[in-house]
Amino acid sequence: MVKNTTSCIKCGDSEKSMVKNGKSQAGKQRYICKSCGKTRVESYTYNAYIPNINSQIITLTKEGMGIRSTARVLHISPTTLLRRIVAISQSIRQPPVPKNKSYEVDEIRTFLKSKSQQIWIVYALEKATRRIVSFAVGSRSNRTLNIVLDTLHLAQAQSIFTDGLKNYRYLIAKAVHRVRQFGTNSIERNNLTLRTHLKRLNRRTICFSRSAAMLLAVLKIYFWS
Repeated sequence: MVKNTTSCIKCGDSEKSMVKNGKSQAGKQRYICKSCGKTRVESYTYNAYIPNINSQIITLTKEGMGIRSTARVLHISPTTLLRRIVAISQSIRQPPVPKNKSYEVDEIRTFLKSKSQQIWIVYALEKATRRIVSFAVGSRSNRTLNIVLDTLHLAQAQSIFTDGLKNYRYLIAKAVHRVRQFGTNSIERNNLTLRTHLKRLNRRTICFSRSAAMLLAVLKIYFWS
């Protein structure tokens, strides 16, 4: 049994804004916030409804815990956790991409369900701040690369550093394209961080992604939450 605080979990108003609003189907007292209209019950018996459960899911996901491990720690079902992760990711918006900056672009390989189904994560990192500004999941093709590169072109990138992958030569304007030694040091190091922090991206692990949608959701939380 988890007791709630008396303030509103949505707008943060004090207990004075919370008034009784009938009872739930389980017979528990329900309250409603006079300021924002958010309702809640007096106590929750299922941990998935604890007010701060989403922040705990974000923290554990960014620390690299797998789905089943996170579900065991939070005492919720893996199915519920998967739905929560998708819902959390849908509420996260891509941050604005700063204009006239230098970026590094690279790809990292992983797989879905089995190692025969390879998939690539393509992402861009701002060189000065090392912040991830765009990413895409798909095949190692021009279509996937362009999802990221188009974002950088719209941001009027001063320079885009890549490795020697030949596709970049005709997808990026020569005036801004840079291929040089140590030019992608930051993003290469970030690749190692990704593989270390997220079990599903480890090279030697029994953890893996079952769907591209779930991989996208986890990456979105990891990069931008």
